[in-house]
Amino acid sequence: MEMKILALISAEYGRRMVANIRANGPADWQVDTWQAPLVLPPVIDYPEDYLPESFPKADLILSFAEHRGVAELLPDIAGMSGAHAVIAAVDNEAWLPSGLARQLREWLARVDVACATPKPLCSLTETDFGVSRSQRLQHGSTWIAEFARYFGQPDIHLEMDEQTGRVASATVRRDAVCGCARYVAERLAGLDAAEVEEKAGLIHHHYPCLASMVKLPDFNHDTLMHASGNLLKDNLRPQVKPYIPDLYIKPG
Repeated sequence: MEMKILALISAEYGRRMVANIRANGPADWQVDTWQAPLVLPPVIDYPEDYLPESFPKADLILSFAEHRGVAELLPDIAGMSGAHAVIAAVDNEAWLPSGLARQLREWLARVDVACATPKPLCSLTETDFGVSRSQRLQHGSTWIAEFARYFGQPDIHLEMDEQTGRVASATVRRDAVCGCARYVAERLAGLDAAEVEEKAGLIHHHYPCLASMVKLPDFNHDTLMHASGNLLKDNLRPQVKPYIPDLYIKPG
């Protein structure tokens, strides 16, 4: 469906996301951007001091801001743009800590705006999103679902050569917002089934993945970059498993 998107960006992280959405999203999506402030006070008493007089009309807001203070501006931005839903990326907890992400969801719910805070961003699906290693939340939004048809948790379909056990082709059904899944898929053809997982993980890191390398307690002290890579490998593993022969070791 047609959709008007307002993307909030701070620097290269957000620009890269927007570039991939514009290049590979539906042609009838309109994507506008707003450069968020790079410096904000610890507590924002008057949001209007940091916002323009108006915003383009939007159905969905994508927050790629690299400052935690932007979360405090989002309810006002949603009201000014008429947005029905917000996706606030959590690829770095310094930009949107867990407690603030929970508050943001509550603030927006009060004004009847759906909110997803996927952690990492590539945990987003048409129905839910990750907030920790073991917890996922439903977003219940048709606007977020429409975006997640194309961008979010990677979904790569592999065509396997039955005779050789190698990847014949890889088709991206849902790309990561940053374009990483598409980048990986373009490099899988010809790989033996047994090496797909490992090579995909390496390609993912070399893209490079934009998620943080800080170890987090709610991810069992793993990093969001590794969590992102695992989501990609989890998609590929069941597709190649039937083509990997069982290894038997005969004791001497």
